[in-house]
Amino acid sequence: MNILVTGSNGQLGSELRLLAPDYPGLKFLFTDVAELDITSEPVVEALVRDMKPGAIINCAAYTAVDKAEQEDNLAFLINATAVGNLARAASKYNALLVHISTDYVFDGKGYKPYMEDDPTNPVSLYAKSKHAGEQQVQSYAGKALIIRTSWLYSAFGNNFVKTMMKYGKERGQLNVVFDQTGTPTYARDLAKTILDIIQSQPAIDGVEVFHFSNEGVTSWYDFAKAIIEFSGIDCKINPIETKDYPLPAIRPFYSVFNKLKIKQRFKLEIPYWKDSLKECMGRMN
Repeated sequence: MNILVTGSNGQLGSELRLLAPDYPGLKFLFTDVAELDITSEPVVEALVRDMKPGAIINCAAYTAVDKAEQEDNLAFLINATAVGNLARAASKYNALLVHISTDYVFDGKGYKPYMEDDPTNPVSLYAKSKHAGEQQVQSYAGKALIIRTSWLYSAFGNNFVKTMMKYGKERGQLNVVFDQTGTPTYARDLAKTILDIIQSQPAIDGVEVFHFSNEGVTSWYDFAKAIIEFSGIDCKINPIETKDYPLPAIRPFYSVFNKLKIKQRFKLEIPYWKDSLKECMGRMN
């Protein structure tokens, strides 16, 4: 089966590249903006028509949450318009679209793990652009999986783990918010899940939404504490409130997922977040 991957230089795409040799039955075409302009519908359709992929994994996204408050046009172009282009091409040529979304589609005011069918309420412009992308998939894809994830990190790109390690080495102490709760997701675990699902050739009719993160619950403060502890860096982490660290875009206070649906449907065992963090940091050394 041919697999088209977009945004393949990012965290998730880079992990998919590393795992690809473990899936000899899948033949990958890895693309990023230089190889495929997903904002151009004719370009997308021509590639999908010629390649005839069995599945398209859309890892491309505008992820600069705070910059999106000023660059909303660009955020919507990449996170919504381009997603519609992929969804229509996938539908026309009978490919399964796997689209990656985010916990930000919820307002974070909940108090129990979010189910896939809980009402969405995006607050920031980034969140609204990702929600619009989900709507494009719902409107135009023939068969698709929307996989929402949270707090993504890996050995690649820019992420919270690498930031904490960098500043932890440079400074004697760091202030990190303790009143935002969620679950980190190791991009390698998500990548493996996606490839396992595709390889199993699931019967997908229409668009289905799933939640995926590692197991467990933590705060950004506790996440930072674990990163510093596992890295052996000598740095004090101080807990602060969100109001003491103002940012342009509003963050969800609570973004814990209920993952029962994806675990039962695809017989998944999802690793605990601390175990995956240790594995990732081991790969960084």
